[in-house]
Amino acid sequence: MVAVTGAASGVGRLLVQRLTEPIGSVAAREIVAIDDGFSDLPGVTWRIADVCDPALVSRLDGIDVLVHTADDRSLDTKPAKRRQHNIRAAQTVLTAAAASGVPRVILVTGTMVYGAAPDNPVPLPEDAPRVSDNSAALTGDLAEIEALAERAHRAHPSLSVTVVRPAPLVGPGLDTLLSRHFSAPRLLTVKGNEQRWQFCHVDDLASALGFCALHGVDGVVTVACEGSLAQEEVEEIAGMKSFEVTANLAFGAIRRLHQAKITPAAEGELKHLVYPCVVDCAALREAGWKPLYDNRDVLTALLESRSGKPALVGRELGAKEVTITAAGAAGAAAAAIGTAAAIRHLRRRGRS
Repeated sequence: MVAVTGAASGVGRLLVQRLTEPIGSVAAREIVAIDDGFSDLPGVTWRIADVCDPALVSRLDGIDVLVHTADDRSLDTKPAKRRQHNIRAAQTVLTAAAASGVPRVILVTGTMVYGAAPDNPVPLPEDAPRVSDNSAALTGDLAEIEALAERAHRAHPSLSVTVVRPAPLVGPGLDTLLSRHFSAPRLLTVKGNEQRWQFCHVDDLASALGFCALHGVDGVVTVACEGSLAQEEVEEIAGMKSFEVTANLAFGAIRRLHQAKITPAAEGELKHLVYPCVVDCAALREAGWKPLYDNRDVLTALLESRSGKPALVGRELGAKEVTITAAGAAGAAAAAIGTAAAIRHLRRRGRS
């Protein structure tokens, strides 16, 4: 019996739909959908629960595999509130699973935990170390969730924990730093460095989670399209040009903007838009899973699903800022917008 938290929407909903059909030669005996409300999904058993409430333990009777997808990655959620939910939910799921005798839990984090750096090998091995990130960025949430998984397994040896790390996600309706990056007037690049792009479609993530649940894949695995795209290929497919700035300018500006709460992008997250973090999905490939989409497919889907709202370094732009950016040299305009906005914001905070 496979249970999915966050089953009413997003990746959880896609996973439940995927599990209603056999994956490979294996099918789920029963699918349990866990959320704080019902949804219109046929062929599943609903158990209403709050994943942050310890009473979740009462909803896990008979579960063989629990897949946790009820996290918060929204750019609109305040970082402290997002961190509180994500860590509390992971803690509750792991503790409740151990207490109720669930043999295996599957958690979803991301390849962001590897960190993006100009000297990263392409591809990174799955057993590469996590970066240390104690910031309020989403990377910090994911790293802490993985640390919780390791502690849970040590404390409860009978509990097996699988960690699934998808590459940057693309799918209908997803508003992410990645999608906003491709809504900018131009693509930001760092002088002297070449970016390599790798994506993951949400359908492939749902497929991989189902495969892990039904085929007993254990440990840490990555999910992504095979290979990567060079910056020049991405610009050609997107029909966009880039603007190049120095690393000091790019990361200095993003630090000021993020500290002033003007942009949701933190310095570590911006690095994933300018430095490579490409993974080799060896474990899943050797187990018999492969992605349906390639990087070109996913980039095309991303471009087609853009909201139409212009953005810069994760911040949606107002009309005046769009005019300034379009009129001048893109790199200088980006720095001017960021600095001016930060100064205005900090002055308003000082007056209040």
